[in-house]
Amino acid sequence: MPTEVPEIDAHDGRILAELQRDARITMAELGRRVHLSQPAVTERVRKLEMSGFVKGYRAIVDYQRLGYGIRAVVRVGRVDYARMIKLIEQTPEVVNAFNVTGEDSWLLEIAVIDVEHLDAVVTKFCILGETSTSIVLNMPRENAAVLPARRESIKPAIRKVTGR
Repeated sequence: MPTEVPEIDAHDGRILAELQRDARITMAELGRRVHLSQPAVTERVRKLEMSGFVKGYRAIVDYQRLGYGIRAVVRVGRVDYARMIKLIEQTPEVVNAFNVTGEDSWLLEIAVIDVEHLDAVVTKFCILGETSTSIVLNMPRENAAVLPARRESIKPAIRKVTGR
């Protein structure tokens, strides 16, 4: 059963896109960009926040400038859920943690200073279960804006051949 997405109009979609590009934008500038008055856009943003479309605002930091020279993805096999949650909470290097289906149970995104630091962090998770680590070389797409899901915008990747 597909998840039902509450209807939001084109103005709300453009507001969400602009806020994801720059959450510090003034309401006046946001209104100019989406062609609404400042009071109208302020009310729409408030409604988007109240309805849960906007969960919060945060700064996107440069890991490299903060001293984290390596970002990595650590895949962790089947492990005790409660122990894994506790270890994630105790490991500040874990930037994102995903409990997933498939061969691995967890995908962790971590930020570390160097290879020695990487080894120390990964070793903590090796104690719980089998791990596999990939170092991120570059990120051609990061923090992309997410707009409302629309089933009608999905196009098949490959056209089926019917033989006719």
